[in-house]
Amino acid sequence: MTLRLLLAASTALLMAPAPLLAQSEPSPATAPTTAPQTEHDKLFALFEDADARELALNPLSRLYRGDEEGVDRLGDQLTDASFLAARTDVKLNLALLAQIDRAKLDETDQLAYDVFQYTQTRALAGMSDEMRALTEVRPLNHFFGFHNSYPNLASGIGAAPFKTLANYEDNLSRHDDYIAYLGRAIGRFREGMKSGVLETKLTVGIMVTQLTTQLDTPVAESQFMGPTKQFPDSFSAEDKARLTAAYEAKTREIYTATAALRDFLRDEYLPAARESIGLSQMKGGPALYRLLVEDSTTLPLDPETIHQLGLSEVARIKAEMVKLQREVKFKGTLNQFFDYVRTDPRFKAESREALTQDYYRVGREVDAKIGALFARLPKSPLEIRPYDPSTEKFEAGGSYESGSADGKRPGIFYFNAYDLPSRLTPGIVTLYLHEGAPGHHFQISLAQENEALPAFMRYGGTTAYVEGWALYAETLGNEMGFYKDPWNRYGTLQDEQLRAMRLVVDTGIHAKGWTRDQAIEYMLTNSGMTRTDVVAEVDRYIAIPGQALAYKIGALKIQELRKRAETKLGPKFDIRAFHDQVLSTGGLPLAVLEAKIDRWIAAQTAK
Repeated sequence: MTLRLLLAASTALLMAPAPLLAQSEPSPATAPTTAPQTEHDKLFALFEDADARELALNPLSRLYRGDEEGVDRLGDQLTDASFLAARTDVKLNLALLAQIDRAKLDETDQLAYDVFQYTQTRALAGMSDEMRALTEVRPLNHFFGFHNSYPNLASGIGAAPFKTLANYEDNLSRHDDYIAYLGRAIGRFREGMKSGVLETKLTVGIMVTQLTTQLDTPVAESQFMGPTKQFPDSFSAEDKARLTAAYEAKTREIYTATAALRDFLRDEYLPAARESIGLSQMKGGPALYRLLVEDSTTLPLDPETIHQLGLSEVARIKAEMVKLQREVKFKGTLNQFFDYVRTDPRFKAESREALTQDYYRVGREVDAKIGALFARLPKSPLEIRPYDPSTEKFEAGGSYESGSADGKRPGIFYFNAYDLPSRLTPGIVTLYLHEGAPGHHFQISLAQENEALPAFMRYGGTTAYVEGWALYAETLGNEMGFYKDPWNRYGTLQDEQLRAMRLVVDTGIHAKGWTRDQAIEYMLTNSGMTRTDVVAEVDRYIAIPGQALAYKIGALKIQELRKRAETKLGPKFDIRAFHDQVLSTGGLPLAVLEAKIDRWIAAQTAK
């Protein structure tokens, strides 16, 4: 499971359209152009200025917010100028923040100050020359790659609007930037070949397959031609014909650029790529992994501590599965129980349509019960869709694409219907609670709909919080009564076990030298996941080190804070008020969230 918005926003960071820069970085400015009178005014003037500069550097951020102005560019991604512009912007933000006296801010403003300082400091740490040399020369992999997300964006059913002639023209202009991006990616990969910082043969091989799949799709059926199949009725016949011809020509250019990247990866880069899969075995990899671990968890945790925590959680959850096995009176070993659920036809959807209807049913049931747990609901509606068949083979089990802040564009929960026998029905409830409501849809929508927050808090968020909340949201199936059904409970235990195993496997691969086969066998032994799902998960951890740690670490922290509030407040504890506190200020670093909840508990106690 993944979050499309975060991946797109992360991609956008490397795609900044560059201002006119000298070869060296300019010194950060020392003051805003205006001089607000209070520290609050200074702080929020900085937030507004920083957001404007960030949008100028990252047009995709503007597009995902639902703003249609100035979105005819993707940016000069993967250029030296764009990187230097982004790093200079972060340094400027920190320099301006240092001029604001935090002690003179009220509690709410201090929270915003702390979040901004944290996010900018972590961003700068990842932009050092040392880290850049380890990341920019590996611009794509099979999981985190613009070659995967851009076709959906441009398809007519993604976040980009297609209502006006300008929308259609903007999309054509963005295609030019995408074509340039594919070419520059080849250049960055070549730099890595020279420096010895290389992607794995595994990830490169999968990328070659992905790109070949795109090229094997006839131009007329390509996602890039999707907008021409849904012209607004207001378009004239002449405009429709002109745009169709322009889109076909541009799609052929994209195919040429895609073929060049595919051929380079297959013929030149793949033979040079590394056999090893873990960062501990890549040049500079150990230092990069330590940075990624802290970025992902927002806590100063070392890989060994996380590995041991994972082993403990796996053992605890496994014991719960044994109890459930006894409850349903299955005779045999736990692994035989797993095999039974994996293979019995009763746990498989009969068809894609049947699977779709199952998700619709769960959505209706959640809607009927959610008010008891949440005082505020998102304005943005939530749609349920299967992935496009042309990309589903390489997608996660499910994902979420955010709606717009004004509620006009719905949030979308995508589920995977590829290899249907591997999509076990006991996991349906848990996946919907995580990716849809009250998981990603609630957290992201409520934050971006809160106009009182500065933009970086409305539209940003740490992975540990965002994914931690979504995993915590799965546990709310208990309050909603879903897990009285033992098979739904089996599904949620399996999903919780997945997140616990991630702590073991991610650190095993990237810090302890585990092989791919070792990681796959560990997950099959300790869960009821199908081999298809396990292989996809392990390949994901290889592609995006550290990211998978965020889920369990974040969820454990939120569960710890809820337990603390319940214990200290006793009968005063209100689950709806607690959820409002957790969700009302966006995706906080976990230490900042903890301090906020502790202040809330103290205030409630004092009442």
